[in-house]
Amino acid sequence: MSNLLTAIRAPKIYAYSDSHFLDCLKIGYTTRTVAERVQEQYPIKTPIQTWKIELDEIAMREDGSFFTDHDIHRLLVEKGVQKLNGEWFKCSLSEVKAAILAVKSGQKNSENRQFDFAMRPEQREAVEKTAYYFRHFQQDKDNNPKTPHFLWNAKMRFGKTFATYQLMKEMGWKKVLVLTFKPAVQNAWQEDLQSHRDFEGWQFVTKKDEWQHSASLPQVCFGSFQDFLGKSKSGGIKAKNEWVHTINWDCVVFDEYHYGAWREKSKGLFEAEEKATFQQRQAEEAEMDMDMPDYFDEEMLPITTDHYLYLSGTPFRAINSGEFIEEQIFNWTYSDEQHAKANWQGDNNPYLSLPRMIMMTYQLPDDIQEVALKGEFNEFDLNQFFEAKGSGDKATFTYENEVQKWLDLIRGALKSTTIDNLKLGAEKPPMPFGDSRLLGNLLHTFWFLPNVAACYAMKNLLAQKQNTFYHDYQIIVAAGTQAGMGAEALVPVKNAMREPLKSKSITLSCGKLTTGVSVSPWTGIFMLRNLTSPETYFQAAFRVQTPWVLRGHNPLDPNNECIIKQDCYVFDFAPNRALKQLADYSCQLNTTETNPEKKVADFIQFLPVLAYDGSSMRAIDASGILDMAMSGTTATLLARRWESALLVNVDNDTLKQLSNNEAAMKALMNIEGFRSLNQDIETIINKSENVKKTKQEAGDRELTTTEKKTLSEEEKKEKSLRKQVQEKLMKFATRIPVFMYLSDYREYALRDVITQLEPELFYKVTGLTQQDFSLLVSLNLFNETMMNDAVYKFKRYEDASLEYTGINKHNKERMGLYNTTININDM
Repeated sequence: MSNLLTAIRAPKIYAYSDSHFLDCLKIGYTTRTVAERVQEQYPIKTPIQTWKIELDEIAMREDGSFFTDHDIHRLLVEKGVQKLNGEWFKCSLSEVKAAILAVKSGQKNSENRQFDFAMRPEQREAVEKTAYYFRHFQQDKDNNPKTPHFLWNAKMRFGKTFATYQLMKEMGWKKVLVLTFKPAVQNAWQEDLQSHRDFEGWQFVTKKDEWQHSASLPQVCFGSFQDFLGKSKSGGIKAKNEWVHTINWDCVVFDEYHYGAWREKSKGLFEAEEKATFQQRQAEEAEMDMDMPDYFDEEMLPITTDHYLYLSGTPFRAINSGEFIEEQIFNWTYSDEQHAKANWQGDNNPYLSLPRMIMMTYQLPDDIQEVALKGEFNEFDLNQFFEAKGSGDKATFTYENEVQKWLDLIRGALKSTTIDNLKLGAEKPPMPFGDSRLLGNLLHTFWFLPNVAACYAMKNLLAQKQNTFYHDYQIIVAAGTQAGMGAEALVPVKNAMREPLKSKSITLSCGKLTTGVSVSPWTGIFMLRNLTSPETYFQAAFRVQTPWVLRGHNPLDPNNECIIKQDCYVFDFAPNRALKQLADYSCQLNTTETNPEKKVADFIQFLPVLAYDGSSMRAIDASGILDMAMSGTTATLLARRWESALLVNVDNDTLKQLSNNEAAMKALMNIEGFRSLNQDIETIINKSENVKKTKQEAGDRELTTTEKKTLSEEEKKEKSLRKQVQEKLMKFATRIPVFMYLSDYREYALRDVITQLEPELFYKVTGLTQQDFSLLVSLNLFNETMMNDAVYKFKRYEDASLEYTGINKHNKERMGLYNTTININDM
């Protein structure tokens, strides 16, 4: 088609602006190049070009016929757009695009919708898989009365909002409630609904008086979790939100689900995330990592719906808890995206602008890091290193001399005499602001620091006279109340990048702008604080993977695209911790593969990892990443993994399945302490359901003293019994590593424990046959994903004593897990 159009000089609609006609566009028609046609209208050359081509599109309808600029002019006039001086119109580019879209389709576009793009292949797959699951579930409603749940484990830029609306269209839903754990994403949800032709007439609602009970077209109600599901002072539903609870929704969508968790201890996270201090965040992260039950029960929601859809880029806890099984999950990861980019056939590769990520980790010289060594293994502590005091212009670093050395180090200006672990003749590592291959790509970077004081201390230090190198960079502090809430903090960042190829900037933050924002010129992120979860780490890291593309930069070809950002970088100065985050992230994302080394190898195929160990910068393969991530682990720490409550599931659904399986109950009651298990399970379920029923019947009414007392006693009894069952199962789980230690077999995953060839030893150590244990795992009583992780880490610790034999190296070579060499010159 493109060759045919070229041959017949395809007619085009164009629009251009001129600085002499503010807020106006001239819309024309030509069969030549747009640049030629516009140039003809400026026969006299002037010192400064005042015009700019804004739009260049083929003037062809969907039926193959052509149209002219008069069709566009007529539509704009009908919409009330003011016409000036012939073909000049006082309108926006989006209004012109909407008019073109209406002419192309032959349909009225009363809402000025400017987009009609189709779903990408992975979006279509997500919609089809989800719709199939929901429909299949509905057909089996009589046998399974639960409401169906589905998870989209999809990285940023997947287009979750657009794909969700396409799922609504596919399912024929008319009433959808979107609850978010990050209210700042409202603009994205609203714009996607109001800008695409597929959703013409759909309503976006945020409050009661906007909702139309008799509407024939779909309505999307958007709100925050903490608002719509928050409680009034009396403990009931907020009066202003009662209407939300009276509607039976077609679907409830939970956006940014990794910020939510259906656990009592973590619900406080939703209330004031933007205002949290560093100390509060540390406590919250530690709390999220505590060993405690993690189960979901839809009945705890005071909202009724026919379907649940969960959206997240890092839903690790939801996956690890067993909340979703494989058929309830659609995965789209960084590796999937980069595979699609590499394997695309033909032109118009939709993934071409998505840059490759490169992780570069550095072991700091001893004389810099010694002030922040702590713990059993003298691990370098970033929070301590960047510790600061004071506020605003008075903020300073506790170890300012060492931080200054770090600033000199990253620009390659630290005196070699102070780097005592750089041996004579050793190659200096490529530093972010010291190596020409990196420096030119790092015009705009994001520095992730421990707290607000550290952000201001860094700004103050960068401004000092010895740091003239950094004076070329505009420093933005996106931290604290002065930076504003949510998207407000983004305004000064965007202002500093008005001409991003000519300007330079460094954004300092301790949490703001690490989720839900896209800043194209950010090309590198400096991880300068401790983070306990891979979710937080990679949510922040993927900020720099936002595409940076210039369009229309060539006046002879306004549709030409120039991809500025081919690669983006993650810089970390605590190598072991950084590689542990990467190992955890890649292992938890890949739910189909069981071998962790293969999981990591697949992930780093498109995310090279370079590590400076004090003597040279080298590429790290999957085995090396796992080895470094595991360094410092002791038998004691490994044993603690087998005492985690996350290894067992004691939610009502699992307990019901267990009590209905005679063989499973018989197996468990053979273990000491489970003699009254049947009665305990019945009591837990009954009391749990009584508590929920009482709360639901009370609604917004305040409970009486008697009701509160009864409810409290019921809850205490139910929680106590549930905890007893949980602790007994955890006690059993601790016998598995004992068996592994005594066994001659090297187990990679839980199935190896179950299927290997020492059944008598297994029974002697655990008290169960391997068949019985396999049955309990199949009933989800034991969390297979979490146990796989614990089994593998125990196995790797055991392997350390076998390295001298060369067995492990032989196995790795056999599995093809060693990477080819990657170095800085390949980037």
